[in-house]
Parts: sequence; C-alpha cells; structure tokens
Amino acid sequence: MELRPLGVADCALICRHRAAMFRDSGRSEAVIAEMDTPFRAWLEPRLADGRYFGWAIVADGRDIAGLGMMVIDWPPHPSHPTQAQRGYVLNVYVEPDHRRRGLARRLMDEAVAEAKRRGLQFMILHATDQGRSLYESLGWVDTAEMALVIADTVG
Repeated sequence: MELRPLGVADCALICRHRAAMFRDSGRSEAVIAEMDTPFRAWLEPRLADGRYFGWAIVADGRDIAGLGMMVIDWPPHPSHPTQAQRGYVLNVYVEPDHRRRGLARRLMDEAVAEAKRRGLQFMILHATDQGRSLYESLGWVDTAEMALVIADTVG
C-alpha cells in the first residue's frame, strides 16, 4: 500500500470520504447532501493553494483511506504559548473493507510527522466515536471545547 499526498484532483475523493465519515457517524442524508456544494466550494481553493493538504493510501490502484490537515491561525494559548497557530486534522476516513489494518494510524503518524516538519507545537481534531480509541491510543486527549449552533441568524 502506497501513501501519496493529496492534490487538487482529489476534491471528489475528499468529498466522498467526508460524506461517508459523517454517514458512518450517524448524520442524516439531508444534512450530508446540504453540506456537499458549500464544502466543495470551500475545499477547492484550499487544495489549490496548499492550505488544505493531506494524504491518501492507495491499494491495488484504489484510494482506500485519507486524511486532511490544515495549519490554522490561533492565538497563543496555554497549550502553545509561543505560537499563533495549530495543526488541525480532519476528514480521516478508511474504506470499510480496509479497516482494522493500521491505515488510520499510518495516516495519523504522517500528520504528526508533518506537524513536526512545520514546527507546530499543538494539534487538534474532532473525533467521532469510531475514531476516539485510535486517537487516545496515539496520545490524544479530550479538551474542554464546547459548541453552540446559531440557527437562522439572517432572518
């Protein structure tokens, strides 16, 4: 199995994996469909200029796993007091027939190695229930993040 960097031509792959990831975590088909066009519009320029990067794993000529990453602007924080950025991992996905073979771990190891190459001191991700045990086994810990969904702010 080969690890390869993601590129502009991988927009459809990333979108497919992202939709499958949310589907597997129990999100509704309506929300997944609603998100598709805005996500593509967000992703395309970031793939083109390198703000979104990552890797796919290829087996028998087929992309079977992927991971996206960004370096995000974030004010210095107790977890990274001298740095105004953090690594952000997203869209981690392994095709069902290739799970439990260490592919997500391989992708996560590459993401950490890339963070080190870029001199990042801190990384974050949002874990699904399916991925939580892997991330914990790699040393990732829960944080105190909370969220508020603000609906219909325009009307």
